[in-house]
Amino acid sequence: MHPFVLPTVGQIKNVDFFLNDIPFDLKVTYLPAEYIKSKRKEKGLPVEFTFLKRKAAEANITFDKKAKKDAIYYEIIEKMKDKNDAFCKRVLETLKNEKLQILSEVRENPKILAKWLYENQGEMRFSSENRLFLVLVDTDDFNNSWKLKRNLDQLKPTIMKYLDNFEKKKIDDLRITFKYKEKTQTFTALTDVVFVIK
Repeated sequence: MHPFVLPTVGQIKNVDFFLNDIPFDLKVTYLPAEYIKSKRKEKGLPVEFTFLKRKAAEANITFDKKAKKDAIYYEIIEKMKDKNDAFCKRVLETLKNEKLQILSEVRENPKILAKWLYENQGEMRFSSENRLFLVLVDTDDFNNSWKLKRNLDQLKPTIMKYLDNFEKKKIDDLRITFKYKEKTQTFTALTDVVFVIK
């Protein structure tokens, strides 16, 4: 729909469209849990799951200790929301604020996240092609960010604003270099990150 965007005709490997004649592969993602985990570690914050289990014990919240990690996490969060006392509200607010701080930092310097996404991609789908990352974030509930994929009212204005301003970008501002595990060479790509935040 945008005049700067030229869709590919037929299949071109790792290219979804051309943006001002630059080929891009579009990747829709979220603020990765592993990225958040690494940033928490850098900041000296406890592992979120460990913190949550400890606070659940302090709040006398029981959970299925034999369940999978994701299920335990979800159960504790939901029970804290249900309990809704001052302590549980404070715990949930603390976790949210820590994530918002990480989000704020990465929005100020999105190349950090782009580089991380390239360096931490799966081996089977490794590529050093140009990528445009569309990062969806629901600040009310980071775990529900995937729901934004279908929210065109939220997506369209942000994407169109980005595209309207794309020609002002310098190629050097889009260039990153990165290393990849078990590969000796340094890779270079043109990349950018568009944040859609609810």
